[in-house]
Amino acid sequence: MIASLSIENFALIEKLDINFSEGFSVITGETGAGKSILLGALGLLMGKRADLSSLKNNEEKCVVEAAFHIKKYNIKSLFLDNDVDYEDETILRREILPSGKSRAFINDTPVNLNVLQEISLHLIDIHSQHQNQELSEENFQIEILDVLANNQELISEYQSNLERFNAAKSKLKQLISQKNSASKEQDYNSFLLEELITANLIENEQEELETELEKLSNVETIRENIEKSIVIAEEEQIGVIQNLKEIKSSIAKIASLSNEYAVLLERISSTIIELDDIISELKSELEKVNNDPERLAFINQKLQLIYTLQKKHQVNSVEELIAIKNELESQFISSEDIDNQIQKLEIEVNNLKESTDKIAQNIHKNRVEVVPSLEQQLIKILEPLGMPNARFKFEINHTENYFETGKDEIQLLFSANKGTNFGLLKKIASGGELSRIMLAVKSILAQTKKLPTIIFDEIDTGISGDVANKMADIMNQMSDDLQLFAITHLPQIASKGKNHYKVFKYIKNENTFTEIKKLNENERINEIAEMISGKDLTESAINHAKALLN
Repeated sequence: MIASLSIENFALIEKLDINFSEGFSVITGETGAGKSILLGALGLLMGKRADLSSLKNNEEKCVVEAAFHIKKYNIKSLFLDNDVDYEDETILRREILPSGKSRAFINDTPVNLNVLQEISLHLIDIHSQHQNQELSEENFQIEILDVLANNQELISEYQSNLERFNAAKSKLKQLISQKNSASKEQDYNSFLLEELITANLIENEQEELETELEKLSNVETIRENIEKSIVIAEEEQIGVIQNLKEIKSSIAKIASLSNEYAVLLERISSTIIELDDIISELKSELEKVNNDPERLAFINQKLQLIYTLQKKHQVNSVEELIAIKNELESQFISSEDIDNQIQKLEIEVNNLKESTDKIAQNIHKNRVEVVPSLEQQLIKILEPLGMPNARFKFEINHTENYFETGKDEIQLLFSANKGTNFGLLKKIASGGELSRIMLAVKSILAQTKKLPTIIFDEIDTGISGDVANKMADIMNQMSDDLQLFAITHLPQIASKGKNHYKVFKYIKNENTFTEIKKLNENERINEIAEMISGKDLTESAINHAKALLN
């Protein structure tokens, strides 16, 4: 239950602190007094969107905080699942900063809005007027049946199974498509692969072949220049080596005179040794230089094949061609294995379908079983609310389609009068009838869901007279097990509350403010009398108010 509520700098509220009691409480006030502001503030605690326009003073932050007593509601696991510290007195806080940034806290632990929404939904249920229309929505009708049928665990299991079922079907479809595409391309890919295998490509082969081609294409030029170089170096009288030796002999005669000359002598000696080595390598290379027309033809042919393959596959290197060959080989391996994968997936899909269908069937069975009891409870509650001939019929059709919560399609049929045919609730129920039916539904759900707090925002729309008294009695009964607030304009309902709070506006220093206060006995008499007769209180209205309160 909500133990206290604190609001700062929100809409017309400058600062508000109020405590609440358990049981049945009513909230009254003139139209426009600010009852919706209270609901808006609580909406922030339930994770609703924050808006800078909600700030009364744009230069200060807005803070909404509420303390909840939750010890007896067995929801500790909900906090643990969301990694939030549990306290028997749990505090939810929401802040809107002047920058527009919003922050949320649970027991002083920062949380994101999803966590705030998840936890607050188990603490408070705010029912506004427009939510009466939810009765006409299939999702809400299914939710009613599932709460009463205790289907939550089954639905969670169904959703998990359905997710895996859909994933397996998607994978199977992808594999079948892949197989079909592979079959169409298989012949062509087989030709490409065979061509690449026959080419017998080797890494770095292209560069080596191109170098060898250059040599074989210029044998005479290479031979001529190597021979010439050897002759120049080794000629007996004027060869380079002979000249270097003479230079060496001359420098040797002066080497002892200076360290610089000694160094030069050493360098000349090294040069002669290096040149001798070069000449040896030139002679060795000369022996290798031979005309080889067959090898030349082979290299030309191989390089032409490489260039043709590169052009066909739009690449620039042998390495890329080898990568394409490997990819084609893996595709063929994959296509050989794809039939096995498809067969395994077909079995998995069938098994998942069977298990998902079985769970959906159990969900359907549980829904069907609770329908007679629900219909009878609704009739029983609505009879004293001026609907003695109300009748309901839940038509549950188990389909082949997979929905989020099962395979059922539901229609809620309704008849308000004897002798009239059933029709869709959304088409034939009036606003007042929807209000009463919704109260009956909430009354039934409250016994099962065990919510700590419910707030009815003018659920009495379209109601008057003795029916309003009966509605108040039902809300009083509901409040035996939970904290219930009713925002109302009807004196019959306002008089039945254990506690009475009034929302009102006042003007101070040319500014308008909203406030809420708990009424004492005399204030309550006057408030209810004003609801009966208006601002000009009459003795009759006051006596009527006292009679209602007694």
